[in-house]
Amino acid sequence: MNTVENNRETWLTNETVPTQYVNVNGSKIAYRRFGNQEGTPLIFLVHFVGTMDNWDPAITNPLSNNHPIILFNYKGMGTSEGEPRDSVSDMARDTVDFIHALGMTKVNLLGFSLGGFVAQRIAAENPDLVEKLIIAGTGPIGGKSISNVLSHVEYAQKDGPENVLVNLFFNDSETSIRAGKEFMKRLQDRTEGRDPAFTEESFMNQAKAIIDYGNEGNEDFSQLKSIKQDTLIVNGNNDIMVDSSNSFDLVKYIPKSKLVLWSDAGHGGLFQYHEDFVREVEVFLTKS
Repeated sequence: MNTVENNRETWLTNETVPTQYVNVNGSKIAYRRFGNQEGTPLIFLVHFVGTMDNWDPAITNPLSNNHPIILFNYKGMGTSEGEPRDSVSDMARDTVDFIHALGMTKVNLLGFSLGGFVAQRIAAENPDLVEKLIIAGTGPIGGKSISNVLSHVEYAQKDGPENVLVNLFFNDSETSIRAGKEFMKRLQDRTEGRDPAFTEESFMNQAKAIIDYGNEGNEDFSQLKSIKQDTLIVNGNNDIMVDSSNSFDLVKYIPKSKLVLWSDAGHGGLFQYHEDFVREVEVFLTKS
């Protein structure tokens, strides 16, 4: 989607693209599409209680130069209708139905944290739909510390609600905290048409989905082994939300995968090292 100003083509951006809606099984699902109209769409799957407004424009805008970008809100989140889902499998089915409702037959997925759980299931169960998979700050079914989501969130509120995302996503070094504050400022760049905050129901339902996922048995890593797509895995070296050791399980058991691990970084390493992340994604998506 783009506009024309002064005879010059100007892309809509994360900050300016309007929200659209599509009917998915009787519920209106909110989404934003912008960037290059050519190529395989890149679908962004957001983190725990996140909405479209939680995506960093320092990532989405550069990637939109070469790829169609689609952000959306899970069912019952932000401006999407319906009851918030309380299982990863239901969220995966909803996402596949959303993709089909937009008339798409081939997509790339970028899932962060909870979005990474959802993206793994979609890729494993829909090999013809997903071309390539990018997962960040995430882990496998039954992964280390995943089920401790509520204690992680409680810890993150140690110095006030305004610092929760900085505490959850970034390391405790001066450099990483500074990057976290810059990230939070970028999230406010969109000033119109923003999503409402999460509700208590959506918080509890998504927490249940994460806890169940973390407690599910997965001794043989069968889901990871069934992911046949080329997969890019990224994380910080000190992820307190989804322990960084989970990233090594991902790269060990997903057959065609690559791991990028950043130093002095946490759960949101992709936001701290956004320029490097964009470079990695571009190389990954363009290689044959």
